[in-house]
Amino acid sequence: MIFITGDTHGSFERVETFCRRFQTSRDDILIILGDAGINFSGKRYDSPKKRLLESLPITIFAIHGNHEQRPYTIDSYKEKLWRGGTVFYEEEYPSILFAKDGEIFDLGGRQTVVIGGAYSIDKAVRLAYGWGWWEDEQPSEGIKKYVEQQLGKFDWKIDVVLSHTTPLKYEPVEVFLPGIDQSRVDKSTENWLDGIEDRLEYKKWYCGHYHTEKKIDKLEIMFENFDEFCAGVK
Repeated sequence: MIFITGDTHGSFERVETFCRRFQTSRDDILIILGDAGINFSGKRYDSPKKRLLESLPITIFAIHGNHEQRPYTIDSYKEKLWRGGTVFYEEEYPSILFAKDGEIFDLGGRQTVVIGGAYSIDKAVRLAYGWGWWEDEQPSEGIKKYVEQQLGKFDWKIDVVLSHTTPLKYEPVEVFLPGIDQSRVDKSTENWLDGIEDRLEYKKWYCGHYHTEKKIDKLEIMFENFDEFCAGVK
């Protein structure tokens, strides 16, 4: 089966509990909607987290968030085709897969496009304390062009979208952190996703990023909840 959840940020207790409760196997897939948190702190600190995940009876399929390094910038990652699209993986951890932005995967018979990345409102704090922050956290113009080209191949009709952040119109403003001047937050990715959403014919859109759980029309923001992928979607 295929399951889905929101940001994990390197804490996998709930994933362990989920695997035990539902007696998952390596054939089962868990989608993490960005900020998995295992390419954030460097090999010394990330390796124990990867070993833990690799030991669990499930396959991890993660999209790119804004609190992690892009896998293709890390020497240990390789590429392969998986379910119709390109993923990045490490030979030591073959069951932890990261999707390439813009690729379209066959997940349970659903044609699914992946669009990762977002802006970090905590950028200044992370830089001040020497924590990880990467300039390519948001999709580049090249990635955006690739996404649009890929969707064009499907005549802008797709079953499912997996993104880290939301289209601008669906931002959950009620959970915005107080004290953050939203006029200084880079919304370019959300604005671009707005245009994608306006143009695209789709059945379901999943995203994470906002640490809340909310459904609006065909879009669902996930955090610590789990669900069966596309449950109830016709």
